[in-house]
Amino acid sequence: MTASSLSSWLDRRFKIGLRGSTVQREILAGLTTFGAMAYIMAVNPAILSKAGLASHDLIMTTIAAAVCGTLLMAIFANMPIALAPAMSSNAIFAQVVVNQMHVDVRTAFTIVLLGGIAFTALSVTRLRHKIIQAFPEPIVLGIQVAIGIFIARLGMVTGNLAVAAPDGFHFGSLSDPSALLTLFGLFLAGALVVLRIPAGMLIAILAVTLASLFVHKGGHPVTSLPQHFVEWPHYPTHLLFPFNFGDFFSHLELLLPITLYFLISDFFDATGTMYSVANRARLTKADGTTLLGRAAFAADGSASIIGSALGTSTVSAYVESLVGVEAGGRTGLTALIVALLFAASSVLWPLIVMIPPEATAPVLILVGLSMLSALGQAANGSQEAILTPAFMLLIAVLTGNFMVSLALGLLFYSLMLLVTRQFVRLTPMVLGLDAVFLFYLFLISQTGLGQG
Repeated sequence: MTASSLSSWLDRRFKIGLRGSTVQREILAGLTTFGAMAYIMAVNPAILSKAGLASHDLIMTTIAAAVCGTLLMAIFANMPIALAPAMSSNAIFAQVVVNQMHVDVRTAFTIVLLGGIAFTALSVTRLRHKIIQAFPEPIVLGIQVAIGIFIARLGMVTGNLAVAAPDGFHFGSLSDPSALLTLFGLFLAGALVVLRIPAGMLIAILAVTLASLFVHKGGHPVTSLPQHFVEWPHYPTHLLFPFNFGDFFSHLELLLPITLYFLISDFFDATGTMYSVANRARLTKADGTTLLGRAAFAADGSASIIGSALGTSTVSAYVESLVGVEAGGRTGLTALIVALLFAASSVLWPLIVMIPPEATAPVLILVGLSMLSALGQAANGSQEAILTPAFMLLIAVLTGNFMVSLALGLLFYSLMLLVTRQFVRLTPMVLGLDAVFLFYLFLISQTGLGQG
């Protein structure tokens, strides 16, 4: 097959031209998305190892889960969305469920599996689509800006531009090499994006990574070349299907609330992320509704089932997919490239994990800030249309907790409708969502899950 015939086949298979993109742009978008989320191969094993699992084994399970989940999204849903073990869930899995609550790690994997099965069951019905359609416009706007500020906040923190302090956050020290590298990357990426340089964000990631080899912090380079660029993969077979159903059902009264927590938080977190990616990519129908369908939702839910069977925590859609969208990604080819790069990382992971946080932080900041432009849509709206997304943004930026911002935002919006007697807009679905989120807030208040 020649290069032109392959390009033509890809265009037809992924409807690239119909979505206003090109094969080259999709490939660059995939490279950019992968560059922004490659850190998960180092960070997820570091977090899950707190549960008593070997870090090296977890590198392989992380890669395998990312490959499987992203391939499902690419092939069956044709969406530019990458999946990998979720950053919020992995910390709760290891630090809260296993360490604090002393749940056996195999039982914890069973919780993830059962939550994933329930998640997928909801996804293949029309309920999840109805839930998305039921979100009022101010909440949809709030989801976008809350995720945007969450991404920007993540970049500020990982790039040492925002440093934790007793009264919140302080701006990082300009004598800190990490902060200076992040600023360099931010200015470079910003200039390249404004100038519409192809692959501008990817260029910035590579430039900061290269600079980090020569910038020292604490007497050592910020990053360094690995001793071996290639390491042949060895999958930890003992982590395949690591379930303990007997222990789960013998402690059902303790473990059921944890399972419900994972289900609710992952369901709405992933839904909000996928909705934001689709909207940002303008993947909508003529009537303005999103192109997200059952295939995308089923792929997202199935990824968690596969992830738990492979030996990792909940697998979910990644907000870093928005970085690829900003680079021009519009189809599943972007996700396919990400999956292939993760697969290649099973051999090249020592080279990939050398990308420092300072290299990806500028891209996260820029993408997050660009999403805040949506606030202009509320400028001429009603009081509740302005206050609700602003309230959600405030919670997200101060706490870094998207789920709490969504829950309180919807409850706040419903209260505004109630006191202004706009009863017709308090639909049964909105009231049902209010009840779900009240239950979610009750769960985290009683168990401590999802807090901090």
